[in-house]
Amino acid sequence: MTRWVAVTGAAGFVGRALVARLLDEGYGVRALVHRTPLDITHPALECVTGGLGEEAALSRLVEGAEVVVHVAGVVRGRAARDFLPVNAEGVARVARIVGAQPVPPRMILISSLAARAPYLSHYAASKREGEARLAQTALDHAILRPPAIYGPGDKELVPLFEAMARGIVPLPGGRGARASLLHVDDLARAILALIARPAPGTFELHDGRAGGYGWEEIAAIVEQVSGRGRGWRVPLPGVLLHGVATVNLFAARLFGYQPMLSPGKVRELRHPDWVADNAALSAVTGWQPQIPLAEGLCGLWGKPRPQTEKGKSHVI
Repeated sequence: MTRWVAVTGAAGFVGRALVARLLDEGYGVRALVHRTPLDITHPALECVTGGLGEEAALSRLVEGAEVVVHVAGVVRGRAARDFLPVNAEGVARVARIVGAQPVPPRMILISSLAARAPYLSHYAASKREGEARLAQTALDHAILRPPAIYGPGDKELVPLFEAMARGIVPLPGGRGARASLLHVDDLARAILALIARPAPGTFELHDGRAGGYGWEEIAAIVEQVSGRGRGWRVPLPGVLLHGVATVNLFAARLFGYQPMLSPGKVRELRHPDWVADNAALSAVTGWQPQIPLAEGLCGLWGKPRPQTEKGKSHVI
């Protein structure tokens, strides 16, 4: 019998990777797609057209599912009202419809490591609120808090890596700041591990590099993989970033677009500690990350993979 998994946000960067992995592993997938069609065809894939505000579409999505993976989220916005309808209220609506099923499926929420520091930004606060809304239900659920995610189709980190590979190395973080990273395929594998070995709780995850990365370390890996050599370091002081973000926010309000660079995003960028810990997730599911940064970059740029041992790249 086919095991059905429902996925919201299926046409997004993370959603596409997850849907492809689920299908490869023999699951049936019912995918919620909104504005962007899902560019995957498979006999075990059923697409449900609709948004998180359409209860009929959500009911169809979760009907008969064993697990619901809530991936949909908003990362750009000017104010709390731009994030909360999807990142918090959307979670609550999906959870309510899941709970109304004769046999409620388990729910896995893809949150963000930013939820660890909700005071930093409207985005971080909305992700934390989404977690809280789910925790208030009686559903069997788990929450994943990935760090910064990259991979094919990423429109945020990959352009930064490409700029570094061309010799321009922006350094927006404060001195000593460290952050974990994660390849999107490793995130998809982690979700499958939680489907195969259900466990309640809130779990962080990273790419296997204990202690994360400093900006200089990221730059060095990018430069060695690209083969270009040391690039031009461009320190970006907090005062400058906040000034640019404030102007961008004003322009966004004036012209009606949703900005990525906002004062809240700058506070996130300059936060000193975005280091995650894999231990709890690995203990309950056996999942281990497989793609260190050097290997992930090789995959993006079509370069031969570096030799690795126990998940640690020998590129540096």
